[in-house]
Amino acid sequence: MSLKVAFQMDPIGDVDINADSSFRIAEEAQARGHELFFYTPDKLAFDEGRVTARGHRMELRREVGNHVTLQPEETVDLADWDVVWLRQDPPFDMGYITTTHILDMLHPDTLVVNDPRWVRNYPEKLLVLQFPDLTPPTTIARDLETLKAFKKRHGDIILKPLYGNGGAGVFRLEPGDRNLNSLHELFTTINREPLIAQKFLPDVAAGDKRVILVDGEPVGAINRVPAKGETRSNMHVGGRPEKVGLSERDKEICAAIGPLLREKGQIFVGIDVIGGNLTEINLTSPTGIQELERFDGINVAEMIWEAIEEKTGK
Repeated sequence: MSLKVAFQMDPIGDVDINADSSFRIAEEAQARGHELFFYTPDKLAFDEGRVTARGHRMELRREVGNHVTLQPEETVDLADWDVVWLRQDPPFDMGYITTTHILDMLHPDTLVVNDPRWVRNYPEKLLVLQFPDLTPPTTIARDLETLKAFKKRHGDIILKPLYGNGGAGVFRLEPGDRNLNSLHELFTTINREPLIAQKFLPDVAAGDKRVILVDGEPVGAINRVPAKGETRSNMHVGGRPEKVGLSERDKEICAAIGPLLREKGQIFVGIDVIGGNLTEINLTSPTGIQELERFDGINVAEMIWEAIEEKTGK
């Protein structure tokens, strides 16, 4: 039986169809005969007891520059849909958090992927704190003296916004670097959020591994190698994806975190591993499935839909 599937995401007309994970998931859904609807987060509403979205039914094709046909705009009651995908990119701000509260109201009749309650409660840089044996030394603080003490203990550190994404605002502060005060001043002027600092891992030069999990089980990995002169390996800032397999350490990490992800309804997750250290657990809008499919022939989108179809009973 076909499913009615709504995608809450950034404008689909702007995506890179050869890299975007949301496009690949929607494309696979269409191939399986499911009906597709697209809307942006600002078109989500709670309206007198109903959760509604104003958007478009859509048809996709793998044709650069002509990859989507949108039907005339309409408002739908999302309770009439079988699956809603929470796929907009961060920042993980109050706007994002509000959408998770509204989508919470669709449970249990409509399956929201990933489960918005636990996306909200488990931001990528915070969930890892539950697994200190798997992670590098980390501190989360707004207090400058705490950050200074952490840097004094570890010398070479990474400093970044707690709720940032895509490598934006990530700084490496080497032992002789004197910019911590200035960066703290900059960040605390912009917002009221804490910062996260981690001990720098030299192994990042060999790559930052993205491991993909489906319903708590690892299905494959890609390596993201920083561009020359860069510390950051994110593909948004020039990181190069490479073929790589799952190591025993990767499997050990996944065995530790997988049961919690499965229990909390996190069907599609991407974790970051540097030199055997878990650095992030990405629940909001993970990427990497198209690269994995090209490198290893692993159709992650198919696995995701098999898990969803089983959970919906359709």
